[in-house]
Amino acid sequence: MSRADAIERAHQHIQSGDFLKDLDRRVAYRTESLNAERRDVLRAYLEEEMKPALSVLDFTSRLVESPSGKTPFLVAEHHENPSAPTVLMYGHGDVVDGMAGEWRDGLDPWRTTTVGNRVYGRGTADNKGQHSINMAALRAVREARGGKFGFNAKFVLEMGEETGSPDLGAVCRSLRDELKADLFIGSDGPRLAADRPTVFLGCRGGIRIHLDVNLREGGHHSGNWGGVLANPATILANAIATLVDGHGRLLLDQLKPPLLTNQIKAFLADVEIKPMAEEPALSENWGEQGLSAAERLYAWNTLEVLAISAGNIDKPANAIPGRARAVLQLRFVVGTKYEAVVDAVRTHLEAKGFPMIEVSATQSFVASRTDFDSPWIDWAAQSIRQTTGKPPAVLPNFGGSLPNDVFSEGLGLPTIWVPHSYPGCSQHAPDEHILLNVTEQALGIMAGLFWDLGELPRPL
Repeated sequence: MSRADAIERAHQHIQSGDFLKDLDRRVAYRTESLNAERRDVLRAYLEEEMKPALSVLDFTSRLVESPSGKTPFLVAEHHENPSAPTVLMYGHGDVVDGMAGEWRDGLDPWRTTTVGNRVYGRGTADNKGQHSINMAALRAVREARGGKFGFNAKFVLEMGEETGSPDLGAVCRSLRDELKADLFIGSDGPRLAADRPTVFLGCRGGIRIHLDVNLREGGHHSGNWGGVLANPATILANAIATLVDGHGRLLLDQLKPPLLTNQIKAFLADVEIKPMAEEPALSENWGEQGLSAAERLYAWNTLEVLAISAGNIDKPANAIPGRARAVLQLRFVVGTKYEAVVDAVRTHLEAKGFPMIEVSATQSFVASRTDFDSPWIDWAAQSIRQTTGKPPAVLPNFGGSLPNDVFSEGLGLPTIWVPHSYPGCSQHAPDEHILLNVTEQALGIMAGLFWDLGELPRPL
């Protein structure tokens, strides 16, 4: 059989309804990693669902316990030929809170529901649907090749990505020899747009910066004390305004990345950010001046205010609050001196007259990406172009954060991410969904990639 046969078999997997049956069964596992009561479900997803599914593809697999004892990992391997390329793949089976009762028309987040072109369900986009697509494409290639892939394959599935993948790095380091490969391929996050196949080479990092102003216990009547008691909310608002202005532009140099190189600009030259009708329109005059929307999103740093509070916004009292808090997030690209960010913010605020603000940080992700000169980039782009008839968008990095550094830095692999969702998929929110037409195309894309990998006599 041929490459076209493998792609057709992948398409038939969704046309027959088999793919959605598999996905529905996987979505039914309530794998909320932030919910301590779901620990048994997290393990069951790997043991009851993933191990049998990979066994059908001739993988041998085993569970690996995490160093912290929280969530297990599944490590699987399929070996054919020592001289053939070896690919390491990744996915995560955990999801965020189901948010039952908040979905449109009373939809159950733990079942898949097809409405028109959309398939709703928690984990359909992030990430059960995406690793299910890759597994179905492997199956199609194996069937088309008479029971062979043409390459060696390894899989790592984790159940803690939504809590920041706290043990993934340690587990992969401990299994460095076992996970040795020539290439990493993963699928997570959204495409540039639903109609634009996409490859991204890494991810932005992320740091949550906590700002706390704690001046006194309780509130004090504004008529009796207004004008003589410092207001922590006023202090906090003005402090944040010294870090990022009213147009989202960074004001503190230590928060900014290195200047964009011509190579990065060339990668993003044909990338256009075009939201769909149901997605939010881009804000005018927002973000760093002199950059395109694509450069702001994929090649620059942003500081976002995620949450801010003082007093009771639902029932405000006529009182000066005693405390104000804010959580900010710096999304940063490769080259940013992220280790110095917290000290830089603290020093800056003290110099601006805000020594009373406590600065701390949590949930840090590292920025990373594949070297632009890797031959695997052109290989993947050409394969996708051959399958779809259109060149994919090749992005230096994903706009969000993923544990890419575990694979690119920790294991030293070129990392190729091929996402199968789109920006409007509502991941981490009610109404999470995938699109049927994008899913069918993605199945073909991955079948083409895996077929082409099997055609290589040796690694690039």
